[in-house]
Amino acid sequence: MLQHEYGWVRQTRGTLLDFCGKLDPNHFTHTNGFGWQSVRDTLVHIADCYVAWLGSFVLLKTKKPLTPREELHNLSLEQIIARFEQVDSIVNELLELHGHNLNVLIEREIPWREVPELLSITPRKLLMHTITHEFHHKGQIVAMLRQMGYEPPNTDVLGTED
Repeated sequence: MLQHEYGWVRQTRGTLLDFCGKLDPNHFTHTNGFGWQSVRDTLVHIADCYVAWLGSFVLLKTKKPLTPREELHNLSLEQIIARFEQVDSIVNELLELHGHNLNVLIEREIPWREVPELLSITPRKLLMHTITHEFHHKGQIVAMLRQMGYEPPNTDVLGTED
């Protein structure tokens, strides 16, 4: 995947994050009974997935990529936006370092798992996983917003500018 295509992912994410800035703060954290329970928690989960698979597994930047539950409840939208800026840096670094080698298998233990688990996978597949994972959960967020009476904006790549 090239930077240009990831730019579309960033555009759709930005559309959703901008919309979240207009939500009633209670709705941002309202538990909805599915997915990761709230808009806030689901956004953090999306970012954590990128940090875990790309930042931790591929780039070996951290062994603790996941946000602890006790910290989750204190995160503001601004902090989540900053987390996605970190995600963008990780994706940029991945593309710079592995852009020509995205199909080369990486075999190692998953760094954040307490019980060692060996995985053999390519950076390309992990990049695609994190992006499809984001769009899956973005759909859940849009559904949560609709349940709360909002009319969310189009967050599909088809709505992005080239």
